[in-house]
Amino acid sequence: MTATLGTSHLADTPFVATLRAHSRRYHDQHPLHVRMNTGLCSPRQIRGWIANRYYYQENIPRKDAAILSNCPDVEVRRRWIRRITDHDGPAPGDGAPVEGGIEAWLRLAEAAGLTRDEVVDHRHLVPGVRFAVDAYVNFTRTRPWVEAVASSLTELFAPDLMAERITAFERYYPWIEPAGLTYFRNRLHQAPRDCEHALEIVTQHCLTVESQAAAVDALSFKCDVLWSLMDAIDKAYEE
Repeated sequence: MTATLGTSHLADTPFVATLRAHSRRYHDQHPLHVRMNTGLCSPRQIRGWIANRYYYQENIPRKDAAILSNCPDVEVRRRWIRRITDHDGPAPGDGAPVEGGIEAWLRLAEAAGLTRDEVVDHRHLVPGVRFAVDAYVNFTRTRPWVEAVASSLTELFAPDLMAERITAFERYYPWIEPAGLTYFRNRLHQAPRDCEHALEIVTQHCLTVESQAAAVDALSFKCDVLWSLMDAIDKAYEE
């Protein structure tokens, strides 16, 4: 493997610039997100989004496990496995006090007035969300592992969205208990760490025109998944 490259060394390369340009296709531009972050969503719409997004959240460790199962590089696996712990939470007895992302999302649901059972049993899950998330997990299982890593690079754009979401929820949706925003606060530092690692992997392994094109296509696919997810929720809860 070539030497590890920090993201600061990669900012001006055409390949990385093409990856970063996908910020224009990120789902923070979706009309539902725009309305959400400007205080225009009703409680029913917010709860519908939370309940459906849970299906994505609970599948994150599965897609990361799929990447691990296909990855032959022990050093990558040692770092990547942290993502699973971030979402599933530490094992009992580890002594780590931080709850996992899945639990934090369920606390968000409860803070917004949903019960844990109605979120976990998927009674509010709309077919389009299930289809989009399942397609993403299947992609990470069946595509080359570096392409699967490239698909995760939407995390390049996540911190800005998380910061905007926290501000919007505190300003426009005070009926949501503030403790429920822990998930978003945790992602402010997890996402930059994760995307730096993913970007290192992609730039180290994608050295040909063909492999770089495949990585760009993988990121495009992930943007489509997130956009389709928002389309399905928006349609199901339109008012």
